[in-house]
Amino acid sequence: MQLSVTEIAEAVSARIVAAPNPDAQIASVTWDSRTASEGSLYVALAGERVDGHDYVLAAVSAGARCVLVTRSLPDEVVARVQELGAAILLVDDAQAAITDLARAWRGRLRGRVVGLTGSNGKTTTKNLVRDVLACAGSVTATRGNQNNELGVPNTLLAADADTLNVVVEMGMRGSGQIDSLCSFVRPDWGIVTQVGESHIELLGSRENIARAKSELIAALPEGGIAFLNGADDMSDFVWECARGAERGVGAVCFDGSGAYREDAVAGWRAGRAVWASDISLDDAGCASFTLFARGFSSDAGCESATCSLALCGLHNVHNACAAAAVGLAAGLSLEVIVEALGAAKPESGRQEMLTAREGFTVVNDAYNANPDSMRAALNTFAAMHVTGSRIAVLGDMGELGDFGPAGHREMGALAAALGIDRLVSVGDLGSLIAEAAEEGGMPEDRVFRTADAAGALEVVKGLVGPGDAVLVKASHSVGLERVVEGLVD
Repeated sequence: MQLSVTEIAEAVSARIVAAPNPDAQIASVTWDSRTASEGSLYVALAGERVDGHDYVLAAVSAGARCVLVTRSLPDEVVARVQELGAAILLVDDAQAAITDLARAWRGRLRGRVVGLTGSNGKTTTKNLVRDVLACAGSVTATRGNQNNELGVPNTLLAADADTLNVVVEMGMRGSGQIDSLCSFVRPDWGIVTQVGESHIELLGSRENIARAKSELIAALPEGGIAFLNGADDMSDFVWECARGAERGVGAVCFDGSGAYREDAVAGWRAGRAVWASDISLDDAGCASFTLFARGFSSDAGCESATCSLALCGLHNVHNACAAAAVGLAAGLSLEVIVEALGAAKPESGRQEMLTAREGFTVVNDAYNANPDSMRAALNTFAAMHVTGSRIAVLGDMGELGDFGPAGHREMGALAAALGIDRLVSVGDLGSLIAEAAEEGGMPEDRVFRTADAAGALEVVKGLVGPGDAVLVKASHSVGLERVVEGLVD
């Protein structure tokens, strides 16, 4: 971002309280005074526990040259801010102002904006798309999983006007939310990774989740491109809800299932497509496969290349195919794409392979969980080469509502069917995982119920030894990263 104080005031309809240098250029935005830097805009958000207005002076002292507030500041604070050469802008709603600022800056972006959503795989796919598109030039992407009402506009504001590609991850908690985000993101291309069961407690069915996800595709302009999962049974519904064909939106199919058949596709799947075949997993659970692409070359023929990932899990083949499809649509060669995919590393907390000093492996997948992602994690864990025992630490999966008990019991039955050696459950719903595992044939003396992360850590420490592997997975609210830290540190 590069806007003057005056331009910011106009964009957010602010009243200028003080502006010693109205032409001062602002290059970044933060609402955390600890990350304020020279030439930044500090937004004073008023939260339940922390009021950003209390940290205005700290932000300005750190280099912020403009502050956005929603209430009057003490006279002595205003005087000191002006002495330091910073401007003060007053708005009614600070969060809305961030959105308005992003909306204004979006109009100055000359590159392509790629929106991305889905029940699973959003952050990993976003990272892979980022890494692939980096081979074509400058790229800005959502940091971590900052995909909400603050993180999405901040991604746009972090881009320069001439950035070639901006990749924006969008979270969704209810109908209309993605449509609201798209109103200022204005994506040129859109990716839906998968329609699963996450947030089903709010929307009631996968069909309603698909409708909500389709809002991204519905926001694409004529000539835009939708990237849809050919192996997802809801992709047809997403395409129909978005009326993609009627509105002149193109479609690209990606399919990492290994079951794609060129002679059995129709509709939107019959055009440009990227798929994987001959998929195999190494001892660490990382996939190698043949990556095929059709319809991207000048002769519209089929091409292929061998691809090996450093990310573990069969589900990441889907994510890699999605990123490859975007890269090919952007004009990159298949050879360049597979090299970028092979170099990609996992993000902390997402199928991250760690080695403890005591000689056992920890699969850190503690960042988040829903039935789809836990199912994938368990299958990958079972496929890993392990000389000792496999110990699964599984906790509550949030946001499932009435579907919660059945979803947790399914995971317990799966753990037993896959032959997981020991199970440590965490939390009230986690106890249903333990119960179903025992019903599925896992011996009772190999199933351990704990109330929280601290209890789980103590149990695992008493079980694990050299050559063993420990999978740690639950919703972020359970705090199982403490188990990972306790085992590895």
